[in-house]
Amino acid sequence: MKAFPASPPNIPRNFVFVKVETDEGVSGWGEATCGPLAAATMVEEFGKVITGCDPMRIEQHWQTLYHHFHVRGGVIQMCAISGIEIALWDIKGQALGVPVYELLGGAMRDRIWTYGRWDGPTPERAVRNAMNHVERGLTALKGDPFEHRGIFIDRRSEDLAIEKMRAVREAVGDDVELLVEVHGRLSPSDAIRVGNRLEPYRPFFYEEPIPPQNLDALKRVSDNVNIPIATGERLLTKFDFAELLPLHAVDLIQPDMVQVGGILELKKIAAMAEAHYVGVQPHNCYGPFATIASLHSDACMPNFLIQEGGIHPWYQDATVGDFPVQNEGYFPLPPGPGLGVAMDEQWLKANPWQEDARPWRHRQGNNPSRQDVDWS
Repeated sequence: MKAFPASPPNIPRNFVFVKVETDEGVSGWGEATCGPLAAATMVEEFGKVITGCDPMRIEQHWQTLYHHFHVRGGVIQMCAISGIEIALWDIKGQALGVPVYELLGGAMRDRIWTYGRWDGPTPERAVRNAMNHVERGLTALKGDPFEHRGIFIDRRSEDLAIEKMRAVREAVGDDVELLVEVHGRLSPSDAIRVGNRLEPYRPFFYEEPIPPQNLDALKRVSDNVNIPIATGERLLTKFDFAELLPLHAVDLIQPDMVQVGGILELKKIAAMAEAHYVGVQPHNCYGPFATIASLHSDACMPNFLIQEGGIHPWYQDATVGDFPVQNEGYFPLPPGPGLGVAMDEQWLKANPWQEDARPWRHRQGNNPSRQDVDWS
């Protein structure tokens, strides 16, 4: 078992990919990207725990790795487990000759809805970014219009955010869904006021309007706005979602494939949400294996709604196989068997970890890293 830190050309981010090899000659790939290089070290340390075991016993290995340390459930540990778990599903699908989604109950849909971006530092730039994505066939766009100068938004920044939303809605018309994300950086009272001001522009959902730690405060926001609320990209386990869902404070959850423990854990979380009539949009701002694993889960998830990310051309450059390409706002079903694609190891050698790459964090103030790109 080996971790491969890498940095794509012209993309100022670092990623961590995971390869699990078997003595039968079948190899699987996963992803453990979360920012720190420590995730790569954790992957290889965890790998020693299950070396020599039957790769088909995925649930057993997940339980072993989750409970291996007395301290458990942190982001580095969960990303390491996820990378290994995704790779094990890839192995199992290849060994059985079927796509991973067939092992999870079979496809419920023939295509998977996805979205682009409408961010921009000004209304004009936001419109330009939105129209670029609409011209690529996307029928839904997400944007963060806020400057994030503090949890208590000032009037000028608030007015600017509303003006961006208004301008983009007028430009794209009513047939394109607009998603609003806040990255958890408003106070509850400000989130309520801003949400009510956004309502005339019909946001598809209002994501992380306040910091994710206080679920009761999120419930207060949900009770006082008429926009569907989404959250969950920074929750790490099914145990976190078990506390959130009974509050009936959200309409959509966004579990992150790489942070909740992998494919089967995401499916378990989706089943919990289904029982609360809550939709699922897997969070995904990482690399090709976070994307392909999410697409396999999306294919067989009853309450799947829309998929984030995955429209970066470097994914096709970095992988071997038929990586799905968005067309008219949808991905096709992933190819098989297994995940259907593998990392190009020559590409990995040519694109090593860059010490000066941009950290995985959201910048304070107006965020140039998110204005005209698909990072989400």
